[in-house]
Amino acid sequence: MAPLIETATLGGGCFWCIEAVFERIVGVTDLRSGYAGGHVPNPTYEQVCEKGTGHVEVVQVDFDPSVLAYREVLEIFFAAHDPTTKDRQGNDVGPQYRSAIFTHSDAQAAAAREVIAAFEADGTFGAPIVTEVRPLDRYWPGEAYHQRYYRRHPLQPYCAFVISPKVAKIRKAYADRLRESPVP
Repeated sequence: MAPLIETATLGGGCFWCIEAVFERIVGVTDLRSGYAGGHVPNPTYEQVCEKGTGHVEVVQVDFDPSVLAYREVLEIFFAAHDPTTKDRQGNDVGPQYRSAIFTHSDAQAAAAREVIAAFEADGTFGAPIVTEVRPLDRYWPGEAYHQRYYRRHPLQPYCAFVISPKVAKIRKAYADRLRESPVP
């Protein structure tokens, strides 16, 4: 019997970063970079970068909840980006880089709000969390050249200087959750 697979749709800045963080996490079965939360059908990367579509760069993370709980997915997501900055992650500025969780069920929405409340209560980030939590209404896949970008271009300057440190941080913090090879 095939495992039950769930999907988390997460926006935490550049989708290349979030995808790279999750591709070696045990329990993740697939990843897709794309766009969510906007009002333009089937947007292109160029349209999203022009900041008028309302979309967020997101990654859909498919995972086996018997191996990796949704709450763990969220904890890794929050460790991989700064959820306290509105419409920006580091030098990436614009609404497409906002922190967002697009939920697939009422249970995911409740879990996301509980995780955020726990982080707020213990002051984990030292500033208010601005992560948007809302139901996913539509996901649009990103262009083929965005998929597995970090894996294919690890020496590209953005990858080397922005993504690699995030990946290293997650690998250290979640060493017990890593697998040897990335999601195919």
